[in-house]
Amino acid sequence: MDRFEELKGKYGTALKVLGSKGFKMHNLHVQDNKLFIKASAGNQDLKNQVWQEIKRVDPKFADLTCDISLDPSIAPPPEPRTYKVQPGDTLSKVAKQFYSDANKYMKIFEANKDQLSDPNMIKAGQVLKIPD
Repeated sequence: MDRFEELKGKYGTALKVLGSKGFKMHNLHVQDNKLFIKASAGNQDLKNQVWQEIKRVDPKFADLTCDISLDPSIAPPPEPRTYKVQPGDTLSKVAKQFYSDANKYMKIFEANKDQLSDPNMIKAGQVLKIPD
């Protein structure tokens, strides 16, 4: 087995993280008998995930050179907020909770037209998307 394949196998879980959303790989090769990784992460949390995995595999990572820069333009979109409707809720009440303004209930209604046909007809147990 050549050195490149050996090191890719060793750091495979970290490379798997780098292959997920929010990352862009620029270089992956052997340089000075070490695995050389140059990549960009969409945010600091993603970058930290890679480093945590690298350190889990090998706390000294003496056979690795890794350069991960930040590039917010490749950050994955945030997960949409949701709210599970409780007995007695109205869209106005939910809007007041999330936006401090009961009159913004139509914003929630518009985001949930796939499951709501009337802003006055919500049911306990429904999971509503709460737009920013």
